[in-house]
Amino acid sequence: MPNFFAAVYAAVRQIPCGKVATYGQIARLCGNPRMARQVGWALHANPRPGQNETEIPCHRVVNRAGACCEGFAFGGIEMQQALLKAEGVCFLADGLVDMQTCRWEPEKS
Repeated sequence: MPNFFAAVYAAVRQIPCGKVATYGQIARLCGNPRMARQVGWALHANPRPGQNETEIPCHRVVNRAGACCEGFAFGGIEMQQALLKAEGVCFLADGLVDMQTCRWEPEKS
């Protein structure tokens, strides 16, 4: 799956600061709409997590409901939430990302 992982990393690098995408969105962008779970595997193995332009901002990927990942590989769910909040991502009272406001729509970027 090295080519798929590379496609995932390229897609995730496009997500702008302050926005999130879902695992399914990334799978679709990679041409494999049924591979959302594999997107998660790729992000768990992210060789360059971070926020600058040379890194892969895997913290910007959430599930379709807007939930952060319980098993976020780079510090846990609290770290993922903190990174997103620092970028201005809005959360609802139930702890989910406000997908109406913060979901990235590539065609609108």
